Amino acid sequence: MNILFFLTPKNEVAYIHDTDSLRQALEKMEHYGYSAVPIISEDGQYVGTLTEGDLLWCIKEQKNLSVKESEDISIMSIKRKWDNEPVDVDVNMEDLLNKAMNQNFVPVIDDRKRFIGIITRKDLIQYLCKKLVTVQLEAGGMSIGQMQPGKMETNRR
Repeated sequence: MNILFFLTPKNEVAYIHDTDSLRQALEKMEHYGYSAVPIISEDGQYVGTLTEGDLLWCIKEQKNLSVKESEDISIMSIKRKWDNEPVDVDVNMEDLLNKAMNQNFVPVIDDRKRFIGIITRKDLIQYLCKKLVTVQLEAGGMSIGQMQPGKMETNRR
């Protein structure tokens, strides 16, 4: 399966630039309600992931940080606990799923290492659940129309 089927393209992803400030990152994450966002360089390279936790630790380490002072702190100076590992656009499904097990989103890069979007764990789980239901229905000889809402059963003993 082609992973582009799951891709949320860059123009639909909230991300921050590596030149942004602490304040800009806070405002963007608050606006979109995300707990983590990709960091992208000005030339489009994926740089890493900034999380709420990273921001909180940075703020804690600052003494009496003002809003004005937060504009002078580069996000690249913020210590990050981890970066979501990216995958190449031609990654196989197994490797994508392995990454998604430990990351809420998987950044996708092209052959020039440019960020092209993300694949969310939620989208993968939704797809796999639909696939599982389809397989179970086919194995049981039922169609989706014959199923009653809330009555999906398995043949476990």
